[in-house]
Amino acid sequence: MGMTADKTFYPTAKMAMEAPKEELAYIATLNVHGKPDSLSTVDVNPESDSYLSRVGELTFPNIGDELHHFGWNACSAHLCPYAPHPDVERRYLLIPGLRSSRMYIVDTKDNPRDPKIIKTIEPEELMEKTGYSRPHTIHCGPEGIYVSALGGGTKSGEGPGGIFLMDHLTLDIKGQWENDRGPQHYAYDFWWHLGHDRVITSEWGTPDLFENGLNLEAAVAGKYGHKIHIWDLKTHNHLHELDLGKEHQMVLELRPSKNPKNTYGFVGVVVNTQDLSASIWTWYLEKDEWKIKKTITIPAQPAAVEDLPAPLKQFGAVPPLITDINLSLDDKFLYVSCWGTGELHQYDVSDPFNPKLAGMVEIGGVAKKKAHPNGSPATGGPQMVELSRDGKRLYFTNSLYSSWDDQFYSDIKGWFVKADVSQSGGITLDKDFFMDFGDQRTHQVRLQGGDSSSDSFCFPNEE
Repeated sequence: MGMTADKTFYPTAKMAMEAPKEELAYIATLNVHGKPDSLSTVDVNPESDSYLSRVGELTFPNIGDELHHFGWNACSAHLCPYAPHPDVERRYLLIPGLRSSRMYIVDTKDNPRDPKIIKTIEPEELMEKTGYSRPHTIHCGPEGIYVSALGGGTKSGEGPGGIFLMDHLTLDIKGQWENDRGPQHYAYDFWWHLGHDRVITSEWGTPDLFENGLNLEAAVAGKYGHKIHIWDLKTHNHLHELDLGKEHQMVLELRPSKNPKNTYGFVGVVVNTQDLSASIWTWYLEKDEWKIKKTITIPAQPAAVEDLPAPLKQFGAVPPLITDINLSLDDKFLYVSCWGTGELHQYDVSDPFNPKLAGMVEIGGVAKKKAHPNGSPATGGPQMVELSRDGKRLYFTNSLYSSWDDQFYSDIKGWFVKADVSQSGGITLDKDFFMDFGDQRTHQVRLQGGDSSSDSFCFPNEE
């Protein structure tokens, strides 16, 4: 490739919204019956003869990886003036095995429908070079490829978790990112405010807290993560922690404003142990001080005991269980997956401190078990959600993590669906868009050319 930036890189979020529509979706598909996981390629171009069919499947060579959040090697962050990399292209998908601590690097360039593994990083190498295990989330950024990891550098992985860096050209591990981690111990997601040199990280827990399913006693005791952390992007030093309170367990997905001028963002909290509600919090910078406040509360829903799985029978209610969130590139709409109740909410967050519910769809759910509009049964609930760059198409899947699936949805079958988005607010499930994956469980979705959670931007939108 020459010294011209990849055509899928955009200086501003607004320009990315004007990009061509996606034609392919890549989906991490998990197997739990003694077969390896795979990467499924789905045709999402309505003009194509193979629309809504799996046009490729890359089967991985190992059993038990549990493919999780994966991401691109390069993105619009490479247009930052202080970290220009016009020599790289959005070509490789880095795919971590959360349970195995193995990573695969997949090349999509020559045949996007039929990507190939070009490199495998075995768990021993990953742990030795990073001091971490259980790789989880991939983001491309100013210094290369950033990967969060939830465990420490042993197979048991007690902690602390953190972030490690990879070279975006050689695709080799460079090492641990943190310089001074301060009090940070748990890890999960991470994002940044590129215009202000600040990194935000969140907390789930160490492998002993999540690999075997939800530990209710640990949750009630406040032993899962309940903080976010503020870091200096350039020095890699911990600056502040913001504690949401021990009752707010599992502080997961982070979505900062897409406009790099802004200093606010949203984070989802899985459950409040006092009332089983879920919540969204807005973090923000005020007079040089980082703060956070709860801006959305979603209550638990009463349900008959006979409709509840074992972990919930004693409560007589279904918690929403916020597992993923997504923010549109214009910072207008926030999408919230309520995996427990089978709802996907759309909030108008034009005022980030006063969100308004703008739309909702229902599918699956622990107690409701709501079918898709085409009549297909749907077990599980809205989980990983991905929004097209133009903000008009919302894709989502239903598997969280195999051991958690088994606790809450013992009969889970994988599916992939789409909702259509009204630009004035409101979402509707596409009755013709339903893919049944059967025993394969569907997790993370990435869209060819990028999506609303793939990239960060260096330049503000024009006023």
